[in-house]
Amino acid sequence: MKDLVAYITSGYPEKNFTIDLALALGENGVDTLELGVPFSDPVADGPAIEAANHKALSLGFKFKDLLEISRAVAPAVDTLWMGYFNSFYQQNMDLLLPKAQELGVNGLIIPDLPHEEALRYKNLFDANNLANISFVAPTDTPERIKEVVSDAQKFIYMVAYTGITGSGVSEDLQPFLATIKEFTQTPVYVGFGVNEKTAKEKVKGADGVIVGSAFINILLQDSLSFNEKIHRCSDLAREIKDKINS
Repeated sequence: MKDLVAYITSGYPEKNFTIDLALALGENGVDTLELGVPFSDPVADGPAIEAANHKALSLGFKFKDLLEISRAVAPAVDTLWMGYFNSFYQQNMDLLLPKAQELGVNGLIIPDLPHEEALRYKNLFDANNLANISFVAPTDTPERIKEVVSDAQKFIYMVAYTGITGSGVSEDLQPFLATIKEFTQTPVYVGFGVNEKTAKEKVKGADGVIVGSAFINILLQDSLSFNEKIHRCSDLAREIKDKINS
């Protein structure tokens, strides 16, 4: 069974909605949830997620909202925090990671924290039984891939192409996947550009997919009620989960 990871922006359009959506996704095929931490300059994310980040911040998102959302969601759905390093660093990593463990969060995804810098925090992650998700990209050499994945935990975030999330670029991922799997038994999940139309093709040879912009595009539709947004996201999750396992 191949896994579906879903990204949603915490606090958009509001905190309680995020909780309701997260729990609904967990009941409709999502294996792991990325709770995105709104940030003013999300450099790895495309226009949809960037817009949701800015809207959440304009609506008054605070880091404590992430903690409250996590407290409600993490016991029911495998939960990761996805955010840029400054958001976490400002909370004091020595205090934040034990708090994450206490809430039931299982790891962090930090796209702007280079592998070498991440190693400085390895003992802290390990002490709190948290995964720090490793990224690999098509521009990485085999030597670099081997180094990055040698101690990868939970899953490896395979960037499907060089660019930002939400784009529709198509690439032959098989040689890249084969290289990664030479060096690790850790599951490899494909991210960037994954939606209901591309998921079946992108998951070939991989262990799962990571979907963000496809969900956020639904949340950005102001004409939809909260219930309609949750319903459509749930339908999308079931559709993608079926496609990657058919």
